[in-house]
Amino acid sequence: MDAAEVKPILEGLIFVSASPIRLETLVEILPESNREAILEAIGLIKREYEEESKGLELVEVAGGYQFRTKPKLAEWVQRLRKAKPVKLSRSALETLAIVAYRQPVIRPTIEEIRGVDSGWVLRSLLEKGLIKITGRKEMPGRPMVYGTTRAFLELFGLNSLADLPAPNEIEPPSTLEESSKEEVEKTSTGGTEESA
Repeated sequence: MDAAEVKPILEGLIFVSASPIRLETLVEILPESNREAILEAIGLIKREYEEESKGLELVEVAGGYQFRTKPKLAEWVQRLRKAKPVKLSRSALETLAIVAYRQPVIRPTIEEIRGVDSGWVLRSLLEKGLIKITGRKEMPGRPMVYGTTRAFLELFGLNSLADLPAPNEIEPPSTLEESSKEEVEKTSTGGTEESA
């Protein structure tokens, strides 16, 4: 089957799949087609759903493909769900970032970086399914080793950990706050400096 023939089948499969469906799975399900035709059909679907008139988009996330509502429709989707989006405290975000960038990582390393006990935060992230225990480290006490899950990738819209921004690309919150204060001061004093 060529890309045009396989396209509606892929749309149906991706639509009914509860989690992102991997390319390898699609290739297994469609032996009458080939990998190249499937990839071409996925490209056709992506382009079709990029149109402004469409409410969905096909995204590559957590190692697979999934239809998602476009971000501009979030307000109406929340009304339907009547559920609050996942909210993470600052300490949970800090801990999650450490696990994401340092995995596999043990609790003592997390606590050394954060400077505080992180047991309850780790439990909370485990309960939310954003991190998992990947084993135990071969050292005294055999501490548990933590890593992120596919749910983490899905929540943050990442296809893989390689999609995380490089640490030097992330601007620290204090710098952001300082630049906001400078902007306010320029505005209030009638500053006319232009930024380069």
